[in-house]
Amino acid sequence: MRIARTARFKKAWKELSEDEKELARKAITNLTKDMRYPALRVKKMQGVKGIWEARASRSLRITFQIVGDLIILRNIGQHDETLGRP
Repeated sequence: MRIARTARFKKAWKELSEDEKELARKAITNLTKDMRYPALRVKKMQGVKGIWEARASRSLRITFQIVGDLIILRNIGQHDETLGRP
């Protein structure tokens, strides 16, 4: 699958630590290869249509949409903060 990033995702990415970025890179790689990769725990978000969430770590979340063969990365950051603004 292909990847696209929203402006919000790009801005949030800049605020991550280097360790968080490394975890996120691994998660995004796994996401493009197999969305069912167990560590990602991918699931549809409640209350918002067409937006999914994945884990990069215990506290780091990625929100995204799927359009055909394109994964649009919407936001990334700490659990509550990111899921509150998918």
